[in-house]
Amino acid sequence: MKQLNILICGGGCAGPSLAFWLARAGHHVTIVERFPALRATGAQIDIRDQGISVLKRMGLLDTVRSMRVLEAGFSFVDAQGKSKATIMANTSGKGAQTMTSEYEIMRGDLVRILYDATQDSVEYIFGKTVEHFEQDEHSVTVHFSDGMTGMYDMLVGADGQGSRIRAAIQPSDAPDPVRHLGAYLAYWFIPRTATDDHLCRLYHIPGSRMIMSRTHSPTEGQANFAFRDDSEELRSMPRASLETQKQFWSEKFHDAGWQTDRFIQGMQTTQNFYCQEVVQIHTDTWSKGRVVLLADAAHCPSPMTAMGTTSALVGAYVLAAEINRNSHDLPQAFANYDRTLRPFINEIQTFKPWMLRLILPETSFAITLIHLFAGLLVFLRLPDLLARFIPENRGGWQLPEYPPMEQTA
Repeated sequence: MKQLNILICGGGCAGPSLAFWLARAGHHVTIVERFPALRATGAQIDIRDQGISVLKRMGLLDTVRSMRVLEAGFSFVDAQGKSKATIMANTSGKGAQTMTSEYEIMRGDLVRILYDATQDSVEYIFGKTVEHFEQDEHSVTVHFSDGMTGMYDMLVGADGQGSRIRAAIQPSDAPDPVRHLGAYLAYWFIPRTATDDHLCRLYHIPGSRMIMSRTHSPTEGQANFAFRDDSEELRSMPRASLETQKQFWSEKFHDAGWQTDRFIQGMQTTQNFYCQEVVQIHTDTWSKGRVVLLADAAHCPSPMTAMGTTSALVGAYVLAAEINRNSHDLPQAFANYDRTLRPFINEIQTFKPWMLRLILPETSFAITLIHLFAGLLVFLRLPDLLARFIPENRGGWQLPEYPPMEQTA
């Protein structure tokens, strides 16, 4: 196997996951991250299905398990906070996960785990990113934001759903890769109170709005607001000033009831506010020459699928294996990566408009029906039975078996 000099743009979860495998196989890997330090922040994320299998193969599952958020399950509640239906997490180790995964973890904790697993074998450069690049059949010349230039055997764009590297390799006549789903999310940390426990609570409000509360530490919890609106005028809102964004969300939910006043009050002082439009990334072009895309840069599935982190772990594993198998022919490696992974991505990106209307119902009547239906399912114990007997792997797509990715003499 040819040892490669590889640059990865993006130091979140996907980039270090790929670097883990590539460095183990003996490649020289550099990660550039535009933030000035490790960005070990973010909301609660979950790892599901095939992603759990990847962590097992990485030898990191026990570490992730030790850092889990111990969320027991989730509960639909009404305006008085009364539970209408509670579905517990499947912690049996078998079958599919429920809405609460057995492996819930704060994004920052997963980032630290991946960094700790790679910092001795991967070069990290913070406060720097890729401005532009040129490539030929032998190498990629990268121009960095600090004016420096470097030459590499290949470049990986793990730079998120707004990827500049993706934009640089798309054909001129390619359609817009951003698919707007017509919804918006915001989350922030709030002080924990005595009544907060280990259940995630979902509260629906007429007008296609939803609040989700979670608790992740002895002192902090999370408030998650979401609403449905497909007007183009709103798409600039997540790029407005922080003050403007907070004012928007406060006004949007001021009459929502339940614990909304507490959550909005916490929003005003939080240091962990984030807002985004819910989108998916769809593109036929995951690579060009010696440049390849990974995770959200290639195929963001959206937070609504709960498969973003899992698809990043799976994609990194498949890409690394195909690079190792075809290190002398990178275009072939990237073609194999596309052919192997795309069926899985097509499955998890399946998201119909009616699904969003179910997640964010518009009327009080629709909310009542959801509560009644969920309550009936729980009464019949169907969530427990389904979680134990439906396949663990999403859609039936099986994680490929590759030879061990270890350096050989």
